[in-house]
Amino acid sequence: MILLDYFNCPKSRMRRLTRALLISGVVTVSLWMNNAQAFDSFVVRDIRVEGVQRTEAGTIFNYLPIKIGDTVDGTKVSEAIKALYGTGFFRDVQIDAQGDVLIVVVDERPTVSSVTFAGNKEFDTTALRTAMKNIGLTESYIFDRALLEKAVQELKRQYVSRGFYNAEVEMTLTPQERNRVAINFAIEEGGPSKISRIHIVGSKTFPEKKLIKQMRLTTPGWFTWYTKNDQYSKQKLQADLEKLRSFYHDQGFLEFTIESAQVSISPDKSAIDITLTVSEGPRYTISSVSLAGDLPVPEGEIHKLIRLRSGDAYSRARLQSSTKDIGTRLGAEGYAFANINAVPELNKENATVAFTFYVDPGRRAYVRNINISGNLKTRDEVIRREVRQIEGAWYDGTRIERSRIRIRRLGYFDDVSIETPPVPGSPDQVDVNIRVVERQTGRFMIGIGYSSSESIALSASVSQENVFGTGNSLTIGLNTSRSNQYYSVAFTDPYWTVDGISRTIELYKQQHDADDLATSKYESDTLGAGIGFGVPITETDTINFGFRFENVDITLKEESPEAYIDFVNRYGNRTDNFMVSTGWSRDTRDDIIFPTSGRLQSIYTEVAVPIGDLAYWKAQYIHQWFWPVYDPFVLMLRGEVGYGEGYQGKTLPFFKAFYAGGVGSVRGYEGASLGPRDKENNALGGKRKIVGNAELFFPLIAGDNSVRGSVFFDIGQIYADGAQSDNEAFKYSTGVGVAWNSPIGALKISYGYPINKKSDDLVENFQFQLGSVF
Repeated sequence: MILLDYFNCPKSRMRRLTRALLISGVVTVSLWMNNAQAFDSFVVRDIRVEGVQRTEAGTIFNYLPIKIGDTVDGTKVSEAIKALYGTGFFRDVQIDAQGDVLIVVVDERPTVSSVTFAGNKEFDTTALRTAMKNIGLTESYIFDRALLEKAVQELKRQYVSRGFYNAEVEMTLTPQERNRVAINFAIEEGGPSKISRIHIVGSKTFPEKKLIKQMRLTTPGWFTWYTKNDQYSKQKLQADLEKLRSFYHDQGFLEFTIESAQVSISPDKSAIDITLTVSEGPRYTISSVSLAGDLPVPEGEIHKLIRLRSGDAYSRARLQSSTKDIGTRLGAEGYAFANINAVPELNKENATVAFTFYVDPGRRAYVRNINISGNLKTRDEVIRREVRQIEGAWYDGTRIERSRIRIRRLGYFDDVSIETPPVPGSPDQVDVNIRVVERQTGRFMIGIGYSSSESIALSASVSQENVFGTGNSLTIGLNTSRSNQYYSVAFTDPYWTVDGISRTIELYKQQHDADDLATSKYESDTLGAGIGFGVPITETDTINFGFRFENVDITLKEESPEAYIDFVNRYGNRTDNFMVSTGWSRDTRDDIIFPTSGRLQSIYTEVAVPIGDLAYWKAQYIHQWFWPVYDPFVLMLRGEVGYGEGYQGKTLPFFKAFYAGGVGSVRGYEGASLGPRDKENNALGGKRKIVGNAELFFPLIAGDNSVRGSVFFDIGQIYADGAQSDNEAFKYSTGVGVAWNSPIGALKISYGYPINKKSDDLVENFQFQLGSVF
């Protein structure tokens, strides 16, 4: 009855019942001990267990210190009761005897059948379950009432860490059949406590407002509903204190300290005040920099890596960067365990500091084995051919990091980590352990997309970037819209030769109808085939060349411009064209999908050789640069220049002209609408293209890079012959965008505002596209 009352009691009576149960337990144990003392000594011929429901009898025999054949007395019985109680499985244990049979009667404690939560919005239920499991309260565990109050306090602590000081937790216990109990926590989160004021005492050199800008925590503002930086947490404050130290140390204040950090909360727990007391100390300048220790590389080479100079203000960031660069340089020579320690010598009278970099390279290490794990599908050789470190060679930290980047850029893995543990018993050897987490590389998609310039588009594709784990890529694609129908089959072997030469074979058919576009009107039907090769010449540079054949069938319309009519009259409706392409690319980006640093450069040329019906050439240069201006903001600068012309008395085909405008070039204008126009105000395209983009990316969801916002500025020009100066002039636009790498494809949405639009310009402010992220 006491147990049932406990399960159903309100929270106000819980502690009193717990105390009563504990007292009752102590009294019961005392009575058992007294009874145990009255046991007459006898030899045990059998042991019988009664009262078990879940616990196996063998488990009790295992813990019971009495075996068949033992002589028992009151002392041994007392020890047996203590041992069984000590397991925590039982709330009542009795031992009796019937003749020479020892009878063990137990009353099992209930087990936890379920732990549920209600009302939790700030925390995911999985996270709360994990917190409860860490304190021993989870499904199938023995129910321990002593953990109940601890569980409530742990839940409140979790909420306090997020700034929810008003959170209340009510617990309900429900007995169930088979001696089980269900536990439910009803949570009233309340509102988060907001930071009402941040005050910094003791700052003399910098204004308080500038120091507060270094911190993540802030008072409520325009975007704090999203960032939640106006909600206090101890972890955020500790991180901000470190940011303040870094800021001062980077400005030369070597002895800067934070003397106290006081946090006060209002009586209603809705507002928090933070007061920091700091001591700046003097600003130190560098008096000298020297090297000491064993230098396995020329001293002058190491000096070039040190970013501190005599007369400069002290900077912790430059000091740490210097230490890291020296370690990296020594790592490239095989010194895997180099230790670089920068020791300061302060002259407090003159406020100067001299640094001595003590270099201890340690033993030069070899790589014993390169071990790969986590690749359940991808073959080892696909990963190993990207590894630039060689087994049996000197350890090279630069090559190992380059290997990680190359494996990451394959696109087959969600995560790539590399560890270099020392080999036990061999101080001059290390292993390189590569661990990958595979992602799904195959995709079958049937869908309906919408492009603001081409309206509804049907698409279907089957692609596998990692066919049977070989690293080969196979794509069968279908893409249809009102203006374009494109069918293709492409196969790429990235290691066609052991030297890393890639080969791509492609067959395609394209039907184009310009009626629904802003371009001049015509229809074309193209059938083509091509083969291309990529030859790596350095870690980041590749030379590309290929051969292509296209059969193009042109159909003119009543609205077709005179230039198109002249072209068909000269070359006919059907042309057979043979093209040779060459190119060069350099890719130093840290990631393909969401780069934060590095560059991508490419040069591409296409020449239609005169053995076909046409003779022309086109050249294009693209340069993208990614720069992490301030975490998590990434600046992307992109420039594109293209030019084309006919030769041997022939002209550049109009269907090979350059176009610009819309998503991917100059947003805010209709797709392919820039440049010279025909009489119907449709774009003719041109032989020269210049496009520039500046875009600042930032994540819209903390910790999730798949959804990014941006602000941008675009500029572009399509030039033919200068006959239409207004239309061939540069166009500018600015705006905002959102890019989402969704499960069904990449989605790009933008709102662009044309800065210098003319009355006849085709403007399209809101644009989006599924399947291509610019």
